[in-house]
Amino acid sequence: MTHRRAVAGGGFVAAAAGVLAWALAFPGAPLAVALIRGLADCAAVVAVGLAAVSALDGPRYRGELLRRAAAPLAAASAVWLAAELVRLVLAAAEAAGSSAVRVGARTVWDFTLHTAPGRAGLVTIAAAAVVCAAACFAPRTTATAAATAGAAAIGVAGHPLTGHLADQPMAGVAVALHALAAAVWCGVLAALVLTVDHRGQWARVLPRFSQLSLGCVAVLLVGGVVAGLALLDTPGQLIGTGWGRVLSAKIALTIALTVLAWRNRAHWLPAARAHRSSAEVSRARAYTELALMAATLAAAATLAVTG
Repeated sequence: MTHRRAVAGGGFVAAAAGVLAWALAFPGAPLAVALIRGLADCAAVVAVGLAAVSALDGPRYRGELLRRAAAPLAAASAVWLAAELVRLVLAAAEAAGSSAVRVGARTVWDFTLHTAPGRAGLVTIAAAAVVCAAACFAPRTTATAAATAGAAAIGVAGHPLTGHLADQPMAGVAVALHALAAAVWCGVLAALVLTVDHRGQWARVLPRFSQLSLGCVAVLLVGGVVAGLALLDTPGQLIGTGWGRVLSAKIALTIALTVLAWRNRAHWLPAARAHRSSAEVSRARAYTELALMAATLAAAATLAVTG
């Protein structure tokens, strides 16, 4: 499977999962808002991964990953930037009780400056622009990659801090850490698929990714539990409300993803480390995990915009 087909397949899975999550939440989330949020979040996750992926290889080979990551990082960050701009207009229109085609520039400007979600959107747009500019024009060095990854992380954390749990500081921080851990875990695996081409490279980077993913999963689960407990008043809300049904679907997807990742750690990792797994087999295993990741990210995006 070529990289273009892989990206198209991931986009299809994310879109289909977004529509299903919207159906579970109906009528709690507008479809256009949910899909744009999903597109922005998926592009941001890929940007985080591509900015950070070179750190998984040794100093001798790091430059190769930096070069290979540049073009897809520019594309992912451009999509992220465009989606965030559309998302800001949709949010301003919703706040003003208007449609996106009728909302005026002054209304969008006032929403951006005078509301917490608007300012968070502005920070995220600035982060996406910085990442895009760095990918297109900055020198491909380890220092630049680290700064770019930091900018992408700021963009990912912006919206969760002003979301449903904005009035609960501890829970808000927990959901931001949850989002960052998910972005690193999912994004770096997507970046590996886009940049790693041969068996020897998989043998070098996969063990380091496995160690990184363990930490990410731990932070993701703890942050998710803290945020979930803050949201839930009674267990019945998991079925009786739109956002509860989406949350239930996200929990189920996260459990399935964690089981699959653990199975891959037990079987794929030893084979790749011993050079018994070809690059094609490694990519095929990664595609399966990434499909579940895309569906989970789409559910999370819908949950974030469900009232």
